[in-house]
Amino acid sequence: MKSSYKNNYKKFFRQTYLVFAGMLIAIPFIIDAVAGTRPHTTVFFNKSLADTVPVVKKDTAKVKRPPVIPATVADTNAVLRGTDTSGSVTVDTVFIPKVSKDTLDAPVNYKAKDSIILMVPDKRFYLYGTATTKYKTIDLAAEKMNFDQATGVLEATNAKDTAGKIFGRPVMNDGGQSFESDTLRYNFTSQKAKIYNTRSQYGEGYIHSEQTKKAADNTIFGFKNGYTTCNLDTPHFSFRARKIKVIPDKLVISGPANLEIEGIPTPLFIPFAIFPITQGQRSGILPPQYVVNQQKGMGLENGGYYFGMGEHFDLTMRGDVYSYGSWSLTASPTYRKRYKYNGGLNLSFANTRFGDPQVKSEFSTSKDFRVTWNHSMDSKARPGVNFGASANFGTSSYNKYNVYDYNTRVNNNMGTSITFSKNWQGKPYNLSVGLNESQNLSTRDMSISFPDATFTVNTIYPFQPKEMVGKPKWYEKIGVSYNTILRNQANFKDSLFGRQQMWDAMQTGMQHNIPISFSIPIFKTLTLSPGINYTEYWYTKKFVRHWDPKKFNPGTDTLGAIDTTYIPGFYSARDISASVSLSTALYGMYAFSKNSKIKAIRHVMRPTLSASYRPDLSSQYYYDLQYNKEGDKSRVSYFDGAIIGVPSPGAFGGLNFGLDNNLEMKIFSKKDTTGNHEKKVKLLDGFGINGSYNLVADSFKLSTFSLYARTNLFDKLNISASGNIDPYQTDARGRRLDKYVWQQGKISLGRLTNASISMSTSFQSKDKKSKNKEQQIDSIANASSTDAAFAAQQRQLQMVRNNPGEYVDFDIPWKVDLSYSLSYTNTIIPDSGGVVKRITQYVSFNGDFSLTPKWKIGLNSGFDFTNMQIAYTNMYISRDLHCWQMSINLIPFGTFRQFSITISPKAGILRDLRINRSRQFYNL
Repeated sequence: MKSSYKNNYKKFFRQTYLVFAGMLIAIPFIIDAVAGTRPHTTVFFNKSLADTVPVVKKDTAKVKRPPVIPATVADTNAVLRGTDTSGSVTVDTVFIPKVSKDTLDAPVNYKAKDSIILMVPDKRFYLYGTATTKYKTIDLAAEKMNFDQATGVLEATNAKDTAGKIFGRPVMNDGGQSFESDTLRYNFTSQKAKIYNTRSQYGEGYIHSEQTKKAADNTIFGFKNGYTTCNLDTPHFSFRARKIKVIPDKLVISGPANLEIEGIPTPLFIPFAIFPITQGQRSGILPPQYVVNQQKGMGLENGGYYFGMGEHFDLTMRGDVYSYGSWSLTASPTYRKRYKYNGGLNLSFANTRFGDPQVKSEFSTSKDFRVTWNHSMDSKARPGVNFGASANFGTSSYNKYNVYDYNTRVNNNMGTSITFSKNWQGKPYNLSVGLNESQNLSTRDMSISFPDATFTVNTIYPFQPKEMVGKPKWYEKIGVSYNTILRNQANFKDSLFGRQQMWDAMQTGMQHNIPISFSIPIFKTLTLSPGINYTEYWYTKKFVRHWDPKKFNPGTDTLGAIDTTYIPGFYSARDISASVSLSTALYGMYAFSKNSKIKAIRHVMRPTLSASYRPDLSSQYYYDLQYNKEGDKSRVSYFDGAIIGVPSPGAFGGLNFGLDNNLEMKIFSKKDTTGNHEKKVKLLDGFGINGSYNLVADSFKLSTFSLYARTNLFDKLNISASGNIDPYQTDARGRRLDKYVWQQGKISLGRLTNASISMSTSFQSKDKKSKNKEQQIDSIANASSTDAAFAAQQRQLQMVRNNPGEYVDFDIPWKVDLSYSLSYTNTIIPDSGGVVKRITQYVSFNGDFSLTPKWKIGLNSGFDFTNMQIAYTNMYISRDLHCWQMSINLIPFGTFRQFSITISPKAGILRDLRINRSRQFYNL
């Protein structure tokens, strides 16, 4: 039957109505056949379609027979026996029709939106209009289909509309594989297919083929192909290959291939190509990147190999090599065990060469290393026990010569923290042991503390019965706790690491603290809290200092300096104090008129007043030290600078006072759906003052005043400030006098000795997509998990932050982050009368905005008002090229200037196929 019958079959039936009137009887059987390809219950119907053998029935006895049991295919030639009322045996044999050889082993479900035509003599089906066919795992959709039952071949084609535009292209899905083509022929018997002008997807890649053969095992053979990661019908780029073979869920293999961009062949040829389409871990080569560095010469960076060693372990090896002789090597193993732990380690070694080796006076080398380690333990692995590590240490010059990203360059500090903690379930005991290391890359100061242990016993109530009955008595509220600290710490220059000077600088100390406290409510609004605190200090070294008039002082280039002697041994000191405190909260409310947008302002004051007494138990630990030629002395301790602290000198018996304030405002808001149409706005989260007055001191009874304030205005502007005020006067030499500033007739609390203020804010576009992206990034950054996939997300997030130009989110039209910090110090130098005032200001800003939906510009920078210079600056421009991305990075100022341009595919499978040109300049 021709395709032209589609428009003429109604006329055909009208003209031959009388001749083929009997065909109307067959319509129900045709409808029944749509449900699947199986033998029909009508004998002649089966014969005309499948040439099946007629059903033959043999009746061996004309007697009354029992009901016949339905038979299946397996029941063919089965004998069914029964017994009549007379006891004679009758036999009835039922023959089931044989199944035709071309019958399928599974049903075929098909339907069409326009019409379905069955040509019985030709054994063909015709389907028109959004036709679909399902057979086993195969799902085929096309505008037109026809099936030849004699050959078992199904052909699917597209159609053209009145404008000549093709629509309804055949789309075949088979076990996760998808094929889109112009014409498709599928053999149900052999399960092979021939596809013309097809487009199929495998993982992140797409293959365009003129002809494709699909084998029964789903292996694909393509002829005249193009492989690309661009999802357009006409891709921006592709690798053109004559032959391609696809092994499902494993590899795409091609012969010689040529790279085409916008359909134009390029000079780039490759002898063969292997594109993995498997999911999960696999080993492979990591291609290097070509760079040009003014300091190191031409080089290849980040080349290496990835070793996939199973579910629990992998290893990445990368290396750099340069024409001037510099090189570096990095090993990055990671490990994981689900529901137990995961972590990663980075070991980096670098050798940087400077100058010409032929000129020894100008030639030098720098050998550096850096080690980073992170480890986290799943809380479900061992309840009550936790072990974690975050290590980052190395030589101070490693970042100077081997790191170029913005965040690492502006950070001069590195630190390590390894902790083990345990809490006993159902008991008040807690133990924490750790190693802490900090390193300042600019000053080259290092501090190592190990072991750093803390053991605490939470507050227990020894006089409290196990079962409380009625109101507790005052002595039942007495609580006792215990806290001990063990520290072993050394402070030194990084050049002394591992040497004797580092061990000489090591200090060991232990502090024990036992507080006893309880609280009593009085007058319903006041809380009285008496307490006793005992502290004991243990030391292993004593510092004895004295003035040596014959010692050379490098600071003044004269004779006369302080000489220090370290005396090892076991030394102890102790301190005890008793206190009683009184606290309450006072509320004030000011209501506005009903027509005002401001409903009310509430002020909360929380004053605290405490009296304490501490006897002088530390006089034996202090002595007078001469510190200049004039014979001036100061009171110092044998344990000054100890890592566990020193008991305060003298006795104290006085008052401690403090006042904390909170200010809130309630305004009218249309967004409030509760009916009150009110919204709370915090004006000040907290601001206050703290100080003390010593009644038993012979001088300087009043302490300095400590001021603080913090707020978050409109949920956008974070502000925090702090400062200290000295209430005493000073003489011409800068020494404090036991006279208050206000005794001079000034209306002032005193002299501001130091203050600081910091502000930060962030703005971004208001569209929902950008908000969702920011929330997703924040959730990844702030969440905690030990799953390997989560750890990979964290590493990827860090990579995005370190390389903002290459990982641009075009869904966020614009965003800006601003921060400002100001610090002020007012120091008077004794004996000189000089006043040193220092103000430091710094502004940092970073952000980006989209010029168009495809162009984005970003900037990370700041300004140092102290030195009046622009801080480390990183500028980038990114262009979305659909399946590719271009980024331009520029560092225009500073010691390390850099320019780079990178064009790379977005797909991860071709991430290493990128064009990178960079120039780096180093200024001494």
